[in-house]
Amino acid sequence: MPPGGRRSLFAPTETPRDHRANRFLAALDPDDFALLEPELEIVDLPRGTVLYDTGDPIRNAYFPHDAIVSLVGAMEDGRMVEVALFGREGFCGYLGALVNREAFGRYVVQIPGTGSRINIERLHEAIRCLPALRRQVFSYSDALLAQAFQAVACNAIHPVEARCCRWLLSTHDRVDQDTLPLTHEFLSEMLGVQRSTLSAILRSFQTSGLIVQQRGGIVVTDRPALERAACECYGRIRYHFEKLLPGTYAPLHRSALGTATPPALLASSTAKTRL
Repeated sequence: MPPGGRRSLFAPTETPRDHRANRFLAALDPDDFALLEPELEIVDLPRGTVLYDTGDPIRNAYFPHDAIVSLVGAMEDGRMVEVALFGREGFCGYLGALVNREAFGRYVVQIPGTGSRINIERLHEAIRCLPALRRQVFSYSDALLAQAFQAVACNAIHPVEARCCRWLLSTHDRVDQDTLPLTHEFLSEMLGVQRSTLSAILRSFQTSGLIVQQRGGIVVTDRPALERAACECYGRIRYHFEKLLPGTYAPLHRSALGTATPPALLASSTAKTRL
């Protein structure tokens, strides 16, 4: 996040995109989407924008198109670590508004783009009235909680190199390009490590041919190798999303593995079968 703290959202973008650029919205029943669409507006989500900080009242939910939003836990000493990731497969702001209507963490835009915004009261009303939407929201909430729980375990147990691979893959899944517009500073904050530590890790990834670092971003050059280097958490999180929300997660079209099941979970499943 840039010096000076929070940046406000800009007005709706001048070049609107279809709300269905968000895969969660695109997967809705056409009649349900038609009822929800008039309540949606497209907004710009600039890099570093804090949608909500801890304790802020939640008034809107956001469905990212090409933007990516991180939910981070911020400590009193200024350190923070990511606990959940939101992209075009879902939306953010709903779970925190279920009871006390306050954000339980900081929602910050890590990759800029656009998204669809809806008033949280309108969304609650639609969920109450539309059973198919309600089922899809519950499935997404289940997948999101699984992601958060797995991330907590991952941050506590797995080495930072494997966590970095998981993070790069998760981001890569949510964009339509191999270049991830990420800075060392932001990535080190999300992983909860020193910038010097992160820089050394990325240099080793580049030496191994997994990525190429360039001004303004990180280019994924060998995704299958990156998948093999990631911890089991990437596969578990991805598999859970694909199981509960078919069609909302990006296909593994860039992987040479030839399977829709993430490698870590596939290996785990094979081991159990042999037992």
